[in-house]
Amino acid sequence: MAKSSEGVKMAVNNRRARHDYFLDDRHEAGMSLVGTEVKSLREGRGSLAEAWIRLDNDTGEAWLEQAHIPEYAYGNRNNHFPTRPRKLLLHRHELDQLGKSVATKGVTLVPTRIYFKHGRAKLEFFLGKGKNVADKRRDVAARDAQRQVERALKDRRR
Repeated sequence: MAKSSEGVKMAVNNRRARHDYFLDDRHEAGMSLVGTEVKSLREGRGSLAEAWIRLDNDTGEAWLEQAHIPEYAYGNRNNHFPTRPRKLLLHRHELDQLGKSVATKGVTLVPTRIYFKHGRAKLEFFLGKGKNVADKRRDVAARDAQRQVERALKDRRR
């Protein structure tokens, strides 16, 4: 797990999100976790590959669904279920704003990483719009072209 000078300690990263979505607005939310989930995350175990965020209009809550946090190795029979829904802690005005944004066709909430900020588990997520195959190919081509330019400049400096 990486640690920065700001008291932020990385736990889980979703690298696939930038490949599959155009990411727009960044948001941060606290998470309601049980003790064995926190211990497992502190070990750097977990996955956001298939995770998504559900806004429940009836109760006015946000939930992180299908995030896999494996059982804590030294836990007892009261260990948590690895893919249980986890409540996100957001203010009412944030929930209302996100609800309006998600109501737009094709926009979704994409979880990108879980980290510890001053000892508290936080989820970073973005408003995202899905990429199609052509967009993904265009991004790969742009990366390759940039890499070739950098190589040419490096060779020229020698």
